[in-house]
This record gives sequence, structure tokens and C-alpha cells, in this order.
Amino acid sequence: MPAPRTPGIAIHALASLLRQLPPSCGPVRLIGVDGHAGSGKSTFAGQLATALDGAPVLHLDDIATHEELFAWVERLLREVIEPLGRAETAHYRPYDWRARAFGTARALAPAPVILVEGVGAGRRAVRRYLAGLLWMELPAEEAWTRGRSRDGEEQRAFWNGWIEAERRHFAGDPSRPFADLLVHQRDKGYEVLPGPGRSVGPDRVLTLRDGSSAVC
Repeated sequence: MPAPRTPGIAIHALASLLRQLPPSCGPVRLIGVDGHAGSGKSTFAGQLATALDGAPVLHLDDIATHEELFAWVERLLREVIEPLGRAETAHYRPYDWRARAFGTARALAPAPVILVEGVGAGRRAVRRYLAGLLWMELPAEEAWTRGRSRDGEEQRAFWNGWIEAERRHFAGDPSRPFADLLVHQRDKGYEVLPGPGRSVGPDRVLTLRDGSSAVC
């Protein structure tokens, strides 16, 4: 039986929706993009940023370290969120995962919308600063399999340690129950459903179809 058609909007309409949210961190609308490692957060955030006319994307991989896979909250608050909350340009030093050291400082100026992408973007200590939270809806095991395949044999040891750390993190500080929207990757585009913590967006399915520009 053919799948029933559902109401939907283009990704540019989702971007418009996010722009209309009230600022959550000074003048900035921080939008979290969370999900299991390997679930496609970076790709989706990149496409959404383009639809937002080049909105900045803060990758939490630049904030975390080998020794602090999830113990990076204080650094994120001090270097990024607190300055943005004062309408000031933030400065942070992206972590180099190969050199195991922080790199040259990078500026992040206040913008109407800034995407915060990474595992833990919707954690308890960060949620209060978010205007909206998107969760990549892909089961953990499937996401981890994709991530391992992407990173290859060189990162096998890292992935073994990462999976246990991610399990512990989400067991104690889950993000999905607070997500406003759930993002499903499809063969073409994305399907976005209302999330369990829905506080933004219409009460209907949002189908983000590549090449679509009108509400359907």
C-alpha cells in the first residue's frame, strides 16, 4: 500500500520557522542539533545552515577532547555561551583530534541563528540557552555502525571507548525526550516530526524535500 502523503514544508521554510523563534542567548537563537554519533548531525546542520543564509555552526567536536568527551560544559559556557549572551563575539580554540591539542583561537560573532551541532547539544546544562532542539532520529547501533564505517580501522579503539561514554552520558542526561523536532534522513531530503518536548513548530509532519520550495 502506498504511504499516505503528509503535509510538509521545504528546508527553507524550516529555516524561516527557526528565524521566528525568540532569541535564547542574548540576541542569538541557539538551535541544538543532537543525536548519536554517526547519525548525520553534521551533514544536516550544514544543509540547514545554508538554508539560513550561512548561519554559523559550532561543532561540539571542537569543544570536546580525548580526556573530556562529555566534560566540556564549563568551557562551552565560558568561551561561547556567556559571551554570546552578552552580545559579544565569542572566542574558542578548536580541539585537534589528531594532534591532541587545542588550535588557534576562532571567533564566533553573534548572529540571528547559530547552530550547535554534536552529541550532547541538548544536554541539561545547555538546553536552557537553546531556542530549539532537533534530534537526529536514528537508532544508536545503526548510527554507531555508520560512524565506524566512516572513520575506518584507524579509529577502532577510539570508537570502542566512545560508545561506552555515550551510553553513560545519555543514560544520565538524555536529550531526545526534550527534542522539539525529530529529524529522519530519507533517500531524498529529510522528514521532520514533532518531538516529545515539542515547543516549536506546527503540530504536523514536516517533509523537507530536496528541490522543494513551497508548502505542500
